This record gives sequence, structure tokens and C-alpha cells, in this order.
Amino acid sequence: MDRLVTIGKAAKILGVSVMTLRRWDESGRLVSIRTEGGHRRYDISKIKPQTVRKFEFHEDSRTIAYARVSSQSQKESLERQKQELELFCSKNGWRYDIITDVGSGVNYYKKGLTKLLNLILDDRVGRLVLTHKDRLLRFGAELVFSVCEVKGAEVVIINRSEDTEFEEDLATDVSEIIAVFSARLYGSRSGKNKKLLDNLAKALEDSAADQE
Repeated sequence: MDRLVTIGKAAKILGVSVMTLRRWDESGRLVSIRTEGGHRRYDISKIKPQTVRKFEFHEDSRTIAYARVSSQSQKESLERQKQELELFCSKNGWRYDIITDVGSGVNYYKKGLTKLLNLILDDRVGRLVLTHKDRLLRFGAELVFSVCEVKGAEVVIINRSEDTEFEEDLATDVSEIIAVFSARLYGSRSGKNKKLLDNLAKALEDSAADQE
């Protein structure tokens, strides 16, 4: 029994999540030993860090780190995200590629996001790494995470706290939503709709000016 460790310690040794170990157990990749109380225990001789690639990734599968900002003016923020992702992945000993995007969090057709989704669907992503959840999408990130789970790709979010770029990104996202509705409502030639959208746009500009 001295050779057996808890699932939490085993996960720490391998550098994966507890959820991943549970998935490996259920699939038969790394089977645990159950205690009388039903708790998982792992033989320490079978959980060497180098076994991660053996169990988790097939030949074309890899770690993808994804970074996004909403506008060209946030290029410095994009570089900071990339540096944080590189440091985190390197510290964990992961071989990785970085995909970047410049575009609104409500835009589902960004080039980088499309590339990422295609890789996930093709079973070529073993792990997705983000600095914050909202870096992926403003709305709908959970759907992508569900696809990752089905495809056996682990999702790692480095920071669970609120993103420091939240307010600036939100302003950009709201502007894009207004632009979409403007195109639709202006088409109806309604003076009332036009006035409403103009007021919304002005309020957004005033709010952004107050934050500067």
C-alpha cells in the first residue's frame, strides 16, 4: 500500500487534471485501484510523467495555446497573453503551438478560432490552454469545452479571476452587436430605430471616454 497514492497526487505528478485521470480510468488507459471506500488509488510505479504523451496523445495530437484580443490597438495585450501561455506550457514540459486572433469575442468566424475548432474536430488537439475563459469567446465557450470533452481534449484555464481587459473587450463586443442590429434596423427605414441606435452608440462612446 506504500506504493499507492491518491488521485490528486497522481494528477500532480503527471501534470494533468483529476478529471483527466478519471477519464483514463474509465477508458482503461490508466486503471486505478479502489479502496474499500471506493476511492481511487494509483501505483506510483505506473505514473511517471513521461507516460502522459503515451496515454493522452496520438501521433498528430498536441497542446494548443489560444490567445485573443478584440482590436489592433491591443497588440501589447496579445503579446502578454502569448508570453504567459509560453511560460505556463514550458513550465509543465508540454510541447505546444500558439494560435492567435484579433477580433471580437462575439465573432465566431475568426481565422484562428476556425483553425482551432477544425483541429479539435479532427482529433488533433490533446490539450487546449487559455489565460482566461473569455479569451476563447464572450458567449459559447462552454459549447467548445463540451466538444473538447467529447474529443478527449483537456481544457486548461490558467486564470479563474476576472480578465483585466474585460471592460475594453466588452465595449468592442457591444459595438459589433450594435453594428449588426444597425444593418438590420436601418434597412427597415425606421427613423425611430435609427435614433435609438444612434443614442446607444453615443452612450457607448461616452462610457469609453469616461474610462480613459
